[in-house]
Amino acid sequence: MGDKVRKTEEEWREMLTPEQYHVTRRSGTERAFTGEYHDFKGKGIYLCVCCGNELFQSDTKYDSCTGWPSFWAPSDDANVETEADVSYGMVRTEVKCSRCDAHLGHVFDDGPRPTGLRYCMNSAALDFVENDTEEKD
Repeated sequence: MGDKVRKTEEEWREMLTPEQYHVTRRSGTERAFTGEYHDFKGKGIYLCVCCGNELFQSDTKYDSCTGWPSFWAPSDDANVETEADVSYGMVRTEVKCSRCDAHLGHVFDDGPRPTGLRYCMNSAALDFVENDTEEKD
């Protein structure tokens, strides 16, 4: 995983767009069906927009019909952390980057096999790197 990434609020504001900052540093949520990756089909790796930590592989992404990019498992369980989120009168499980504590989204137990989980992420919290080593159709 590497060392924890720590920055001041001013440093985060300087490096992130206003939407990225709102989502990752203030636990915001982008509007459904508006994010760059909600309907994206590229093959590769999804990284934390704040620190570059590897979060998800494209082969675990699926269409959950919720309007946000959804995955059934992280690349490595150690790369994400979860904690209870009781904001807005709901009980949810928040997902954060384990390296920089960026808010990524939430995980729910209504996903597909093999895990039964739906990691419902914000596109604004993610970067994507195409994997050139995968076979092309």
